[in-house]
Amino acid sequence: MSEDSSTDEVLRALAEPRRRGILRLVAQDELSAGEIAAAFDVSRTAISQHVTVLKNAGLLAERRDGTRRLYRARPEGLDGVRAFLDGMWGDALDTARRLVEAERGLSDDEEGRHAV
Repeated sequence: MSEDSSTDEVLRALAEPRRRGILRLVAQDELSAGEIAAAFDVSRTAISQHVTVLKNAGLLAERRDGTRRLYRARPEGLDGVRAFLDGMWGDALDTARRLVEAERGLSDDEEGRHAV
């Protein structure tokens, strides 16, 4: 899977409010599916489907403990989204810098000489 499609999958997973709620629950504690389901007013089947989407997006890790499955958040699953947002933020700052410099009548060459 490409980096872009992986980031798209994470963003689609995060678009659903219950999935974000599940991630909040398992951000600090490892919980079973039953414990996660108890926090929501929907069926266990619905929670199971949400958990599957989060796992497939790389946002949840699953560990077996006997017959139980325990889930915890995978913060590194957000790395692609972080990189995407950092890139956009960096581009926005660069654009803002160029606009301010243009407003002041400075070119990139002049700005470089002032910075030295």
